[in-house]
Amino acid sequence: MRDLAHLLEDAMNRRHMSAEAVAHATGIRTPRIKAFLEDGAEGPIHPTREELEELATLLVPPQTEALEATRPHPSRAAHDAVPS
Repeated sequence: MRDLAHLLEDAMNRRHMSAEAVAHATGIRTPRIKAFLEDGAEGPIHPTREELEELATLLVPPQTEALEATRPHPSRAAHDAVPS
């Protein structure tokens, strides 16, 4: 499994969220969110099970976003086409 820091960073970038926005949405204090981003789950500040559940709920991609990811991208479709 990927490190918590990478998961948070990827999800926050995808949703254009700051650490402050994640803190507001989850109720987890901003310094803790920043510590998780910097050190992951193995740093000096360990996330609680409740914090991990809050983060998982917030950062999971919406179903429509996940379904869009399975559709071929127009530029890839042309590149992946098999010549006849």
